[in-house]
Amino acid sequence: MIQVMVIAASPVVRAGLSSVISNHPQLTVVGSASDLDILAKEEQLQPDVVLLDFSSNLKSVWAKLQLMPEQQILLLTEDINSTEMETGLRSGIRGILPSNTTEAEITAAVEAIASGLVVLHPDYLELLPLREKVVVNPVQTLTSREIEVLGMLGSGLGNKAIAKRLQISEHTVKFHVSSIFQKLAVSSRTEAVTAGVRLGLIML
Repeated sequence: MIQVMVIAASPVVRAGLSSVISNHPQLTVVGSASDLDILAKEEQLQPDVVLLDFSSNLKSVWAKLQLMPEQQILLLTEDINSTEMETGLRSGIRGILPSNTTEAEITAAVEAIASGLVVLHPDYLELLPLREKVVVNPVQTLTSREIEVLGMLGSGLGNKAIAKRLQISEHTVKFHVSSIFQKLAVSSRTEAVTAGVRLGLIML
């Protein structure tokens, strides 16, 4: 299950978004609030994705993001310009959709972000003056589980030991390792660990 935190100033919007998430079989609401401050106050609260509805004063959002643990955030907003978009993407926003987005689009975006992808509505893509700047890098494409496996590779653990520690099958570990190799464009564990350190994914 993907754990989602819903944040919206309007109680009605908050209830509506919580209902959208709750009605999806793969998503669950772990909490809701009227302001981003809850994430800074409760650091133990680590949802997979934060669904944030915010339609005004986006500058305050970027400022608050600098003061809290890194989060995967899907922003719903009525209006955003190119400068705000670039600032948001650099501040931890992983998805930007218009406020009138459909339920299906919201849940699809939440799942994509939880998988490490970046989601932008086609209308907002047009706001980017230099699209090549917004390229999904390996840090964003590796899932949290793959980063966890990569860290264990860096510790010198074999597939069997990783499987035991994560309580998953060796086959699943092999799948994760293969995916890591593909995403980092490497062909060995040593190369994967080296790339992971260089990209800041893991520390040795």
